[in-house]
Amino acid sequence: MINAVIFGPPGAGKGTQSDKLIKKFGFVHISTGDLFRWHTKNDTPLGKKVKEIMNSGALVPDEITIAMLKEELDKNPQAKGFLFDGFPRTVPQAEALDKFMKENGSAIHHIIALEVSEAELRARIAKRRGIENRADDEEEKLNRRITEYFGKTIHVLPYYKNQGRLHVINGVGAIDDIFGNICKVIEGK
Repeated sequence: MINAVIFGPPGAGKGTQSDKLIKKFGFVHISTGDLFRWHTKNDTPLGKKVKEIMNSGALVPDEITIAMLKEELDKNPQAKGFLFDGFPRTVPQAEALDKFMKENGSAIHHIIALEVSEAELRARIAKRRGIENRADDEEEKLNRRITEYFGKTIHVLPYYKNQGRLHVINGVGAIDDIFGNICKVIEGK
């Protein structure tokens, strides 16, 4: 089993690359953003809490996020591997994920960080906003998400770098070239 985490600010291409990685490696994709959207769309009790938090542009508290992730892992005991997208966002979350994976006889093997400039991110999201009309791409919410990433989430990367699991990939360029660089990391080339 190979498990990986894909990092990057909003608009870095995590979703695009995740789709390609799932097809190639058979990962079970666990996107906290997708989970939050599913729960809010289906108006679950968790979804009601998450909706209120997301609408304010804030991050969902660790205990809610971790419980949701544990539920997803438990649903997929025969998985070939997991690809985490949007989690962890803090060092305590990274530590909790490592602990949970260890308790389940596994680990996070690869941390892929897509590196993209803020100007490029904003251009990509403006384009996506016109196509998908996602609520979390509205200007004010986007500003909060970018600030959260560069102010908080990015500080998780040294945690993984110190363990030798971090791989920084240039997230600008042809989608297939970026994908090829990620595959080299996962395949150990």
